[in-house]
This record gives sequence, C-alpha cells and structure tokens, in this order.
Amino acid sequence: MIKDLTQDLRYAFRMLTKSPVYAVVSVITVALGIGASTAIFSVVYGVLLQPLPYEKPEQIVRLWEMSARNRPMQFADPNFEDIRAQSSTLQGMAEMRSVELPVSLNDQPDSVRVAYVSADFFSVMGVKPVMGRLFAPEEQQFRAAPTALVSYSYWQRRLNETRNLETLKFTISNNPTLIVGVLPPGFRFPDDSQIWMPREIEARLPSRTAHNWPVVARLREGTSLDQARADLTAIAQRLSQQYRLEEKNMVNVAAVPLKDALTRDVRPTLLIVLGVAGLLLLVACANVMNLSLAQASARGGEFAVRVALGASPWRLIRQFLAEALLLCLVGGGLGILAAYFGVRLLLALAPADVPRLDEVSVNLPVLLFAIALSFVVAITLSLLTGLRATWGNVQTTLVEGGRRQGTSVRSRRTGRLIVAGQVAITLILMTGAGLLGRSMLRVLSVDPGFETARIATLELKSPDMRTRTDAQRVQLLDQLISRLRSLPGVEAVGGTNVLPLKSSDSPDGTFAKINPQQLSPAQRELLERSANVMNDNPDPVFISDLTKFMEDLFRDKTRTGNADYVIASEGYFETVRIPLRRGRWFSESDGPAAPHVAVISEAVAQQSWPNQDPLGQTIEFGNMDGDLRLLTIVGVVGDVRKHGLEKQPRPTVYVNYRQRPRSANQFDLVLRTSADPTAVFSAARGVLNEIDHTVPPRLNTFAQVFSESVNTRRFNLLLVGVFALTALLLAIAGVFGVLAYSVAQRTREIGVRIALGATPRAILRMVLAQGLLTIAIGTAIGLAGSFALTRTMRSLLFEVSPNDPLTIAGVALLLVLIAALASYIPARRATRVDPTVALRYE
Repeated sequence: MIKDLTQDLRYAFRMLTKSPVYAVVSVITVALGIGASTAIFSVVYGVLLQPLPYEKPEQIVRLWEMSARNRPMQFADPNFEDIRAQSSTLQGMAEMRSVELPVSLNDQPDSVRVAYVSADFFSVMGVKPVMGRLFAPEEQQFRAAPTALVSYSYWQRRLNETRNLETLKFTISNNPTLIVGVLPPGFRFPDDSQIWMPREIEARLPSRTAHNWPVVARLREGTSLDQARADLTAIAQRLSQQYRLEEKNMVNVAAVPLKDALTRDVRPTLLIVLGVAGLLLLVACANVMNLSLAQASARGGEFAVRVALGASPWRLIRQFLAEALLLCLVGGGLGILAAYFGVRLLLALAPADVPRLDEVSVNLPVLLFAIALSFVVAITLSLLTGLRATWGNVQTTLVEGGRRQGTSVRSRRTGRLIVAGQVAITLILMTGAGLLGRSMLRVLSVDPGFETARIATLELKSPDMRTRTDAQRVQLLDQLISRLRSLPGVEAVGGTNVLPLKSSDSPDGTFAKINPQQLSPAQRELLERSANVMNDNPDPVFISDLTKFMEDLFRDKTRTGNADYVIASEGYFETVRIPLRRGRWFSESDGPAAPHVAVISEAVAQQSWPNQDPLGQTIEFGNMDGDLRLLTIVGVVGDVRKHGLEKQPRPTVYVNYRQRPRSANQFDLVLRTSADPTAVFSAARGVLNEIDHTVPPRLNTFAQVFSESVNTRRFNLLLVGVFALTALLLAIAGVFGVLAYSVAQRTREIGVRIALGATPRAILRMVLAQGLLTIAIGTAIGLAGSFALTRTMRSLLFEVSPNDPLTIAGVALLLVLIAALASYIPARRATRVDPTVALRYE
C-alpha cells in the first residue's frame, strides 16, 4: 500500500508540473478559501467557543435585576443581600465594579483600572492567589484600611516581581494601600482590571432604587440554569410584593451564562461573518472543482486508455486523490500561513469593544480545523473528479479522443452548473455587502443633533481628578476654559462629562417634578443639608431620613420621568451647535451660590410637559450625585444622539458644572476653531501643562470621534465586502475559465461551423448565449438564496430591509454585467478561429 501511495504521489507531482497554471491557480484558490475561513474561525473560537479560563466556567452566571418593562438593571444593595441570603440554587454571589483610579507607586503616579469586588467574588470565579492571600474578613468592612490584590502582569510590569509586597509605598486615590496578594496569570476580570479592592470599604446604599452594582454568581453543583432562574424569579417576585417594587424597580432576575453575557453583543456579527467565510470557501472549492473537471476532461483519452488496459475505477479515483491531496496540502499550508497573518490583521482592525480578543490565536483546535478542512476539500474533489472521469462508455471516449474532441456535452454541462453555483453564492455575498453598505450610508446621513467640523477635543482624565474637591474641579475647569478661549484661532470653548458618540452609555435615572411651595420646612432643610453633608462621610441617620424622603417623593409615578444626567459648561451648546429651542443656555452667572438651573432636551419637555411650558418648572434630580437642591429649568435644546448614530436620542437633563461638579471627575473640553482643529493642539497642550502638569493631555478632533463611533459597522462592511469582492473575482475567473476552456475544446466544431458559412456574429451569439444562460441560472438561484439568507443580517442593518429590492436588483445587475463581460472575451476569441487551422489535421 505504501509503495502504491508513493507511486501515486510521484505520478501526481509529475502531472501537476506539466500543468503549472492549473496547479498554481488551484493552490492559490485553496489557500484563499482555507486561509479566510480559518482566520475567521480563529476569532469565533477565541471569542465565542473557547471556554472561559476559570474553574468550571459553565457554572458562572451574570445576573441582572429586571424591571416591569423587562429592562435589565444593575443590582441595588438591599436586593443583592436578600437574594444572596434566600437563594438555594446559588453557591455564591458577588458584586463588582471596575473604574480607573489614580494609583501611585513609590511616588510615581499612574491611572489604573481598579475593581471593587464583594466577599464571595474570588470563590465565585474560582480564583486563588499565586502569591500572598485573599482579603481577610476585617478588611471587608466599611471604612477598613484599604488593601488590594494585583494582577500577575501588573506585578511583573510595575512591581518588578517584588516578593516582599508590604515594603511597597503604594496608594490608590491618595490613600495608602497594602498589597496582600497576586492573582494568577491571565485573570483580569472584570473589564481588564489590574487591581482588586474590597467592595465593602465603600458605603452601602439602603435604597432599592440605587441600581449600581453588576453581579456574578456561581450555581451550586448539580443545579441547572433553569432551576436557578425559577428560584431567582420566585425570590424577586416575593421581594417586589413585600417592598412594593414596581415600574423601573426589580420585579424579576435574569441569569445568563457569563460567557454568553460577555459576548452577546458581538455573537450575531461573528456568526454571520463565519457564514460568509464559509460561503467564500464554497466558491473557492467550486473554482478548484471546475479546474479539476476541466483537467479531467482534457485527460479523458488518457483515462480511457488506462481503463481499456484494465485499470479499475478505484485506481483512477486513487490517482485523483493523490493529486488533490498534493494540491490541498500545499494550499492548506499556505492557507494556515495566510490565516496567521489574517488573524493579526483582524485583531488590528477589530473594534476595541470586542471581548476576549487577547484569547484569539491560531491554536491547536484552529489548526485541526484547517487540516480537517484541507482533507475534506481534497477528498471531495478527488471523488467528484474521479467518478466523473470513470463515467460513460470507454469506446465513446476513445472515439471522441481520436477526433481530438477533448470534452463532451456532459463535461461542459457539469462545468457550467458549478459556475452557476459560484455565481449564486457570489450574489448572496454581494447582496450582504450591498445591504451593509446602504446601512452605512443611512447611518452617516443621520442628523446627530450637533456638528463635528472644526472642533478639537481635550480629554481631562487626571489620575487624581476623582480625589479633588468640588472647588478644585471647578477652579481647574474655569482656568482651562478661560485660557483656551484666548488662544488664536479658537472661536468658542465648552465642556461636558458625556461627549456625544464617545461613550455608549451615560448616567441616567429618575427625576421628580416638584413644587417648592409644597415642601415643608423640614424637607427644605433636608435638601439643603444634603449639599454639604454628602461631601463628607454622612451619618447613617441622615442617610436613612434622606432615603425615606426620596422614596416617598418618587412613589408618585405621575410626577416622575427618566433621563440621562449630563454635566456641561456655558459655551458647550454653542460650540458643538446644539440648537436652542426655548429659553437660554447656561451663563457665567450660574455660579455655585446661584439657584441651581438645568437645561433639558426636547424629549424631556415632550415627556414631562407635553402641553405646558417647561421653563420655570422645578425638578429633583439629586439622586444622581447626592446634591438634592432643586433644579429650575431655564432652557430647552435639541435632542442629541449621544450614544451612537443608530440609537434614538435619549431624554437628557443638563446641569452646570459649577453647580454640580461632583460627577465632573472626567471631562471633555471642546474647542471650535476657525481652521484645522489640529493646529491648536500644541497651544492647548501648553495651556494644560501650565495650569496642571499632572493631567495628561489627550487631544483629538471631534470628526475623529465621530468616525470611531462607526468603527464596528465599518469593520463589518470591510469583512463582508472583502469576502464578496474575493468571491466575485473567483466567480469571474470561473465564468471566464469555463468558457475559454469550452472554446478551446470546441475549436474543431467552431471551425466546421465557420467553414459551412456561420458568421462571426452567429458564433459570438452562440458562445455568449451559453455563458449568459449559466449566469442567468446562477443569478436566479442567488436571488432566491439572498431573500432567504439575508434575513439573518437583520441585526446588522440600519433602516434597510434585509430584502431591500433596490439593493438586490442593483447587485444582481452589477454581477450580470461583470459576468457578461467575462463571457464576452472568450466568445470574441471564438469568432477569430481560423477554419483552415482548426481542420488541418482532420
């Protein structure tokens, strides 16, 4: 057997070297198909399929509170505590939250992502330190001395693998912190955190409406997810009835496997792209199959002679298997190499919000996938071409070979059917790319409610911004805005803590419409005290009284509304050209000592005062930052798509940074310039350095922020577009190759027709009709497939139907025109056949 295999491989190598064009084109086509599908499978495996690197990861779930409107929310402290205490299906349950904080090591400042995690977090995740210990019970208490765990990479990179951690001079938010342990390599949950601190050192909020904490849990051994969901639903409904929780408060609990929770936003996109890569692989295989069938038809006489001399069909199939294995092994090897570089390119182009990208690589499962793919392609090709070569009558084949009619009608039909399949798949891919392209154009044509041209942005994200007092934050922003306004070429300056399109989320909550005259003196005093007491460590009695007042106030749902809470400066609306609909913008007179004012968006006005003038109305929105002084509405501005061009504008309440600076620990200044905004970067950087050299300057253009907001859609379009273009090129090559080969094999027939009086136009029409018929069949199949398969892309489209007739018709027309051109070239060549040369040897 080994001897026969060696003989077959040697013979296959000799035959391939005699047809170098066939061999090279086949290898490149196989490499292209396998490389693309393997690269995409690498990403899909790393992000969606690979198990999480934790102990028994299938038992870890992510939990959300669910409102009566089925809206997921983070957990409030009392709800978390009650569910943790009452659940019989959860082994552990933990709160967590990740933020960037100022960290100093040996007086060297840095900004690091720090996670606050509650007591059961590490047991839920199944993680133990590789050095040191976990938090002690006395360290997991309110106002306990700060302690921290660090990631393995942070310990290596920043702590220089120091083993005596207690000797390090380490501070977080200017508080001396003791490092007690180092976590295992690769653990960075949640949100790529580098440091972990006890959640319990922060104050517990007794309100059941303060939805602040993401929660993870571990199922008990032997407990199914459905059992846990039933248990959690029963507890949530019991708590809802006991505490009269309704509307936007908890009425249910959702439990989702952690892996699914991390990847749910990217899962549809990746699965669709994987399907697209699979279709491209089919096109590539069809192309190689056509080449193989053409090669088998050209060698029909050879195989007929071998059969006549006693060769069995299996012997011929084995020969084709050897040739296909050689082609696919070389093509598969090149494909794996292409996949390696393709994965690196995909990671470089992928949006930053795709989870688990650091786990993506061409690893063993991916390599096995590529190798298996190569063998499947090889076996399929060899069986089809081998069986095709052994079909029919040997005598007929020998007769046809004697007349040098190297291909039969049956061979030509088979090749055209394969090309029709290529055209059909290509049409589906091009339709998908066309739908994504139209969606992109629709997105870019959306009016965001503001302007981005000639605007520079300056991000203020200082390591100690969170530790500054309110007065220090106001002083820094005042100085910066004043100095930046005086720069040459700067027309207007403003700022906000939620720059549109920069973030996919912003603080939001419930506000209450309130008449100040209806408040009792005690209630007014409670609101005024909140402005000062909340700056310090509030006493529990005050928090309890304040919580009761707020819950009573917000219980009347006819007086409440929901909106985003955004801090802005005077000049912000003018700088980004958010239109004023009514009233006024903020002014310099709106200082800390002045009555607190708010500017609302049109959506808030329509939601809360549909038939009234909102100017002069008063709202309570202090549950967002603890400052409960009432806000008087002084202006109404246009709605803004802050969180993405594809998302509808959300109701928004804007407050002045001088009056509500508590949440201004991160701020973006915007500068409208008279020319290129990059021209002011240097001067703005110098101003910031003079005022506060500890704040790292991060400058950008608003146009670039706008561009980055559509990165995900651009990435999807790029992937599908590249695959569709590649499939189009392969399909054109298939159409051209089949017709060119058919013309070459029918030279004698065409010569006879011309000798008998056929005109060049008749020959052109005959050959072109065959190509157009093939294209028409493929287009018809592709149209049917497009209507069926593009529905899976619904989640990726924006204001475009999956069966958009304009897109489908336009793509079909384009494909037909290009394929017709590919048919015309060999058809034109057929008209130039010299009958004398064609019949010379007859």
